[in-house]
Amino acid sequence: MREILTRYGRHNIGFLWLFVEPMLFTTGVTILWTLSKSVHGSSLPIVAFALTGYSSVLLWRNMPARCIGAIEPNLALMYHRNVKAIDIFLARLLLEAGGATISFVTLTLFYINIGWLDPPNDVLTVVEGWLLMAWFGASAAMFLGALAEKSELVERLWHPFSYIVFPLSGAAFMVDALPTSVQKLALYVPMVSGVELIREGYFGQAFRAHYDLSYLLGCCILFTLLALARVATVSREITPE
Repeated sequence: MREILTRYGRHNIGFLWLFVEPMLFTTGVTILWTLSKSVHGSSLPIVAFALTGYSSVLLWRNMPARCIGAIEPNLALMYHRNVKAIDIFLARLLLEAGGATISFVTLTLFYINIGWLDPPNDVLTVVEGWLLMAWFGASAAMFLGALAEKSELVERLWHPFSYIVFPLSGAAFMVDALPTSVQKLALYVPMVSGVELIREGYFGQAFRAHYDLSYLLGCCILFTLLALARVATVSREITPE
């Protein structure tokens, strides 16, 4: 609740920006793609393609941005023995994941009701892909957030790096539409497997998915272990205000 009030305040629509903001972003991209009649290598509906791609971007890109530099403005809370550094990260991660998830679900239901989108072929597969993307985003965010406490370079480098990785994340292309020699290289970017799994749940047999879940899981576990180790080190070094 403190993070919500700190970030959104009590004015205007307040905490509703938590999911209205990502909804506006995803809707804007969807409308632009529809009006420009962008192609993505298949005959799949552009609305569903944009929704599944850009909603997933909000998970892995926004989480690190919120965790980097999260401890310093909350140093006063560290005076309380029960508040740890990991609590600061988890609070922000829950907000980002919750906002992106509410946006994704709300837009899906809205587009289905107005006839822009067909219901997902396999909801459980969509949920599986979404949770894996959330796990990857959260683990990477905690690791980068803890690492940023030692070096300002993390914050400086993350923003340009996230823009560079964005076109490689699978949000705007299908792996199956790439040349065969490039497909395996594309799967080395962990987010691609998550997006492909989500789209497989949406489109079913109409979509030929390419993903490597063992690689994505391995990246999630690795980042989680590195994050927990780094957060533990940072916690010992923090001097509460």
